[in-house]
Amino acid sequence: MERIVFGPVPSRRFGKSLGINNVPVPKKCSFSCVYCQIGKTEYYQTERKKFYEPEEIKKQVKEVIESLKGKEIDYISFVPDGEPTLDINLGKEIEILKGFGIKIAVITNSSLIWRKDVRDDLKKADCVSIKVDALSEDIWRKINRPYKSLKLNEILEGIKIFSKEFKGELLTETLFVKNLNDSVEEIEKIGEFLKEVKPKIAYIGVPTRPPAEKWVEVPEKEKIDFAYIVFRNKNLNVKIIEKSKDEKFGFTGKLIEDILSILSVHPMSGKEIENFLRENGGEFELIEELIYKGEIEEIEYMGEKYYRRKF
Repeated sequence: MERIVFGPVPSRRFGKSLGINNVPVPKKCSFSCVYCQIGKTEYYQTERKKFYEPEEIKKQVKEVIESLKGKEIDYISFVPDGEPTLDINLGKEIEILKGFGIKIAVITNSSLIWRKDVRDDLKKADCVSIKVDALSEDIWRKINRPYKSLKLNEILEGIKIFSKEFKGELLTETLFVKNLNDSVEEIEKIGEFLKEVKPKIAYIGVPTRPPAEKWVEVPEKEKIDFAYIVFRNKNLNVKIIEKSKDEKFGFTGKLIEDILSILSVHPMSGKEIENFLRENGGEFELIEELIYKGEIEEIEYMGEKYYRRKF
């Protein structure tokens, strides 16, 4: 049985996050965002399907928690290498994992939130993070590259409905890409929409790890500062997601499985890989062997080497 659970990994929003990869590899998603750190979407999907048995996910979570021997976990987070709401068992999985007494988070691209069954599943979580990268149809299609049947107006309406129904912590994330969604007009539109949604925190982010498209660039600092001011002026609690330093990744005692499961959803920098190997008794030859076997790949982004799963 493949590894469904990974980490804990350091999350800029959720602290020490035990990740649930509830959508099988290779990546299946409703979007193919130009900035995605997992790479391009090879298999577009919008219909919900059963992927894993909820009891199997519970079993793997229990094993990882026991292997951590009491080390703190802040959240169990559904953050697969695809879109988590494609999993038709998501609601059942959230309910069954609540028995561990740890908060449950779901990070979604919002593409299926127009569906009532998806909103009902998400409402079972303690925290939901939704994506709002654009309000203009043409910009949305350029940055998120959605499946052709998806409609932005339906998604935005679904977000509004969910924001009124959800009793937990609602977060939004807007990731800005240079010359795509960082214009004054688009920032104003996004801010006005988020004002109506009223998230607990409106996160602003930029690409920090290798994106799906090599041409993706980080906007000028002045643009991010402007977005921050616009959001604040809309009475939003806004935070800029900074790149984390010296991230610590959880170790379950199975070095190769841990590396592959983490890299499936969370590319690691050269320094992070070296630290992880050193702390857990591994040598860099292991990484070279995985590259040789075609299981992972080495890529460079902004002058730094990164490693991610290759499918």
